Amino acid sequence: MVRIALGVEYAGDCFEGWQSQRHGRTVQDALETALGGVAGEPVRTHCAGRTDTGVHATAQVVHFDVAARRPLSAWVRGVNSALPPAVAVRWAVEVPEQFHARFCAFERRYRYILFNSPTRPALLAGRVGWFHLPLEEARMAEAAACLVGRQDFSSFRAAGCQAKSPVRDMREVAVQRQGDYLLFDFRADGFLHHMIRNLVGALVYVGKGRYPPSWLQEALALRDRSRAAPTFAPDGLYLCGVGYEAHWSLPDEGRIIAAPQLPLI
Repeated sequence: MVRIALGVEYAGDCFEGWQSQRHGRTVQDALETALGGVAGEPVRTHCAGRTDTGVHATAQVVHFDVAARRPLSAWVRGVNSALPPAVAVRWAVEVPEQFHARFCAFERRYRYILFNSPTRPALLAGRVGWFHLPLEEARMAEAAACLVGRQDFSSFRAAGCQAKSPVRDMREVAVQRQGDYLLFDFRADGFLHHMIRNLVGALVYVGKGRYPPSWLQEALALRDRSRAAPTFAPDGLYLCGVGYEAHWSLPDEGRIIAAPQLPLI
């Protein structure tokens, strides 16, 4: 058997999440079907981070084991020819059998793109979030500063989150405006279920003036999901980076980063 790692991107609004389901309308189902066609045998994939329905990825990392020997180009161009338009393999490399796309990753990056305008987007529907009232990015950036560090994010995890611990090491949070768009960037050792969408919802509460920037620190300290803001829409959320040690011989010395840039079209 040989272990292959892939870089994958997809538009999440075209699928019902990453994880395989009976109905087959997931990214994993589409990718495994295409891989199996090239391999001539069933293929099971493992990813760096499972994404929900509507969440996109520009830097998903996947690995699989296969007995069939194929040139690396077959795992890119050959697989892409069998994939639906909304998902594509960007690169393929052979990796040691000890490599695991999820467990060997030491950090992940997400970007949320929010369209801040009185009217909803049309051409970017499903690809960006939207909020109609004016938002003060300086207030949101001030509030976001309290999120950095190793701390308990219970106030921002989904009720059904299956993580054993709510503690995460948030290494970077940034909020910036580009015209009518707000970009929220998060980098951490890992994320809880719905954590980023819940954080964006809380930051929007601060940005529209409902609460002062200090409220986010208070909500964090309460460790109570019911005391924070509602979960924001998945539309503008992108898995855009995964970090690995250089010795795994992945592209860019393991720094798999592809943050979506504006304009998207």
